[in-house]
Amino acid sequence: MDSEGIDGVRMTWNAWPRTKVEASKCVVPLVACISPLRSHPDLRTLGYPPLRCKTCTSVLNPFCRVDFAARIWICPFCFQRNHFPPHYSQMSDTSLPAELFPNYTTIEYTIPSLHQSPQFANHPAAAAASPSPPSVFLFLLDTCMIEEELGFAKSALKQAIGLVPDNALVGFVSFGTQVQVHELGFSELSKVYVFRGSKEIGKDQVLEQLGLGAAGARRAVPGATGGFQKGLTGQNGFAGAWSAGAGSGVSRFLLPASECEYAIDMLLDELQTDQWPVAPGSRAARCTGVALSVAAGLLAACVPGTGARIIALVGGPCTEGPGTIISRDLSDPVRSHKDLDKDAAPYFKKAVKYYDNLAKQLVSQGHVLDLFASALDQVGIAEMKVAIERTGGLVVLAESFGHSVFKDSFKRVFEEGEQSLGLCFNGTLEVNCSKDIKIEGIIGPCTSLEKKGPAVADTITGEGGTTAWKMCGLDKSTCLTVLFDLSSTERSNNPSNVNPQLYLQFLTSYQSANGQTRLRVTTVTRMWVDSSVSSEDLVQGFDQETAAVVLARIASFKMESEDGFDATRWLDRKLIRLCSKFGDFRKDDPSSFNLNLSFSLFPQFMFNLRRSQFVQVFNNSPDETAYFRMLLNRENVPNAAVMIQPSLISYSFSSIPAPALLDVSSIAADRILLLDSYFSVVIFHGMTIAQWRNMGYQNQPEHQAFAQLLQAPHDEAQMIIHGRFPVSRLVVCDQHGSQARFLLAKLNPSATYNNAHEMAAGSDVIFTDDVSLQVFIEHLQKLAVQS
Repeated sequence: MDSEGIDGVRMTWNAWPRTKVEASKCVVPLVACISPLRSHPDLRTLGYPPLRCKTCTSVLNPFCRVDFAARIWICPFCFQRNHFPPHYSQMSDTSLPAELFPNYTTIEYTIPSLHQSPQFANHPAAAAASPSPPSVFLFLLDTCMIEEELGFAKSALKQAIGLVPDNALVGFVSFGTQVQVHELGFSELSKVYVFRGSKEIGKDQVLEQLGLGAAGARRAVPGATGGFQKGLTGQNGFAGAWSAGAGSGVSRFLLPASECEYAIDMLLDELQTDQWPVAPGSRAARCTGVALSVAAGLLAACVPGTGARIIALVGGPCTEGPGTIISRDLSDPVRSHKDLDKDAAPYFKKAVKYYDNLAKQLVSQGHVLDLFASALDQVGIAEMKVAIERTGGLVVLAESFGHSVFKDSFKRVFEEGEQSLGLCFNGTLEVNCSKDIKIEGIIGPCTSLEKKGPAVADTITGEGGTTAWKMCGLDKSTCLTVLFDLSSTERSNNPSNVNPQLYLQFLTSYQSANGQTRLRVTTVTRMWVDSSVSSEDLVQGFDQETAAVVLARIASFKMESEDGFDATRWLDRKLIRLCSKFGDFRKDDPSSFNLNLSFSLFPQFMFNLRRSQFVQVFNNSPDETAYFRMLLNRENVPNAAVMIQPSLISYSFSSIPAPALLDVSSIAADRILLLDSYFSVVIFHGMTIAQWRNMGYQNQPEHQAFAQLLQAPHDEAQMIIHGRFPVSRLVVCDQHGSQARFLLAKLNPSATYNNAHEMAAGSDVIFTDDVSLQVFIEHLQKLAVQS
C-alpha cells in the first residue's frame, strides 16, 4: 500500500483540534513528515513559472476558489483575490489548467531561468540559479590506513569516477599528516599543493596558496609551466607547493570526468599510505578537520553556488589539528557516551564547534558533505554530524572499505536508472499555512534560512524561527519532520464564519542532477474538528506509525540538546497520557481497559522504541548513535518505523512465508526467520534446519523443497537490501550460534531464564532482566486507568 500517495506527506493527526489547549491534550504533537522529492509515476511537470498570490506568495493550487467570469482566484491561505494573467484566458470550468485539477495536489514546474522570472525575483532559489551547471564531486581520501584498506578505497574510487556523468566536474584531495590538493589540469607532471595539518587554515589562505585568490592570480608566472618552485613552510600553516602558473582556477583542480579519469587512475595507482613515521604506542597523525576545510575553500573559489559534494572516505579518528577527537597516545581511549555525560571528553566540544563553523561555510556556498567512514574504532561521526546533517549529506558507517555495506552503498551514489538515489542540489523548502497555524521548526537534514513571518511559533524545536529552510543536498528518500503549533487565540464559536478546512503548502525548489532548476509544489488539506465536543474524528485520523516515528525523532533531538533528559521516562509519560485520554475504561479497573483500533499498535511501537538503539545508547559508541539518529531523521516514515520496530517473517515447510510475532516464541527448530531491522537483515536458521543444511540435504535431488526453503529468505533479503541506502548489513546465523544475538536483541523477551520451564520445546530463551511486552502493557493499563 502506498500510504504517502503522490504528495509524500504523512501526519500524526489527519484531523486537527481547533485550539492550542485542545492540541496539547492530544499528547502527540501536530506534525507533518514530508518527502519533498519522492518519485511518483503520476507527477505532472509544467514548463512555465507558477502563479503566485500577491500577498502571501503561495502558489495556485486545486483548493483555490476561482471566478471564471471575472478571471480571479482566491488564495485559501490569506483570502487575497488575484487576477489571472492573459495566457490563462482560454480556461473555463470544463477546461482547467493543470494546477487546478483536483488530483494534482503535487505539481512540478521546470523553471528555464529562475532569475529572469518576475514572480521569483525574491525567491531564495533565484540566487542559486545558473544555466545548467554540471554537478561537482570533490573526492577526499584518507591515506593513514593499512595498505589493504587503502587498496579497497582506491578501487571503489576508480569505479565511482567511471560511473559519474562525463560532464560532471571531479577533483581529488588526499590527506594524512598533511593535506595534498592534486592539480589535475596539468597532465605532463603530477602536481600537488601541500597544506600543514596541524593548524587551522582559513578560506582566504586556501585561495591564496592555491593561486586562486586575487593576489595569487597576480603572482602566477605566465610561461612557468613545468618549473618547480618549492615553497618554504610559512607562518600560516602552508607547507609548500609545486608551483606553476598554468591553467585557470577551476580547470586546474576540477575537470570533467571524461577528461581526468585517466589522470586520477594513474594518481591512485601511485598513491601510497601516509609516509610519516608513527611512534610505537601512538596513533597516526590524521588531519581530517583541515582536509575538509581545504576542500570547502577549494569549492568556494571554483564553484560557489553550484551544486557540489565533498565525498570524504575516512578510515580512522582525527588526531591532528582542528577537529581532533582523540590524542595520538594509544593508551587514551576514544570518548564514550559515559565520557560525554560526565563532560570527560576533552576534545568533543571544541571539535563540534569547529564542524559547526564548517557547516555554516558549506551552507552559505550551497555545498554538501558526504562521509563514508570505515574503521573498527570511531572516526568522529558524532562531532561531524552537524556538518553532514545541515548540508543534507549522506553518511555510511562500515567496518572496512572491503565490506559490502561500504562497497555497494558507495556504488549506489553514482548509479543511474532505477537504482539511482536521485541526488539533487541547492534546495530550499518554504512552508505556507492557514491562519492560526504556526511552525515550530524542522527535524531533519536542513538549515534555517531565518525567514521571519506571522507563521513562526514562539517555541522552537530543531531548525526553527523561520518559514524557509536550505537543503544543500536532497534525494528521493529525504524526509523532513515539520512541527506545528496553533496560535493561542480562542476561535469564534460561530461555525458559519470559520473555514472547516486547514491548508498547508510545501514549496521545494532545487537543482536536479542535470542542472535544471525545478520547483515542486505540494498543497494538502485536512479538517478542523472541535475535539471538545466530540473526539471521534480526531481518533479516526490518528496515524500511529507516523506518531511513533515523530516521537522517536523528538526524543533523539532532546537527548542531544537537553542535559539530563530522560527519554524513557518522557516516552512513558506520553504513552500513559495518550492512553488515559483516548482509552476506553472504568476508573481504577485495569481489566476494563480497551484501546480503539487507531491506537492499538501504538503501545507496542513505544515498547520497541524504549528498547531501541535511539534511546538505549549502552553498547553503542557515540559514532554509532549519531549514525543511527541521522538515518532516523532523514528516512521516510515506513523505513524509520522498521528501524524502531523490525519486521519478522517466518519460513517453514508447513506454511507459506508469513509475518511472525516479534517475540522469542517465534523461534522454532524447524523454521527460518527473516528479521529486517533496517540497519541489518538477519536470516536465522532453527536448530533442525541448520543440521539438515550442514548434512547437505539441499544438494540431493529428492530434497528440492528443502533447497527452495533455504533459498527463499535469501531472495527476500536481497530484495530488501537492494532498495536501501545505506545498504543493510546481511547476517546469516543459526540458533545458539554467536551471531544469533542480532535477532535475539530485537525480540520481545516473553521467555527468559525466570520462566523457561513454561516454554515449548525447540523455542529459545533470552537472558535478560528487561520486562516483556506483556508486563509492559499490564503496567500501562494500571497507570492509565488511575483516578
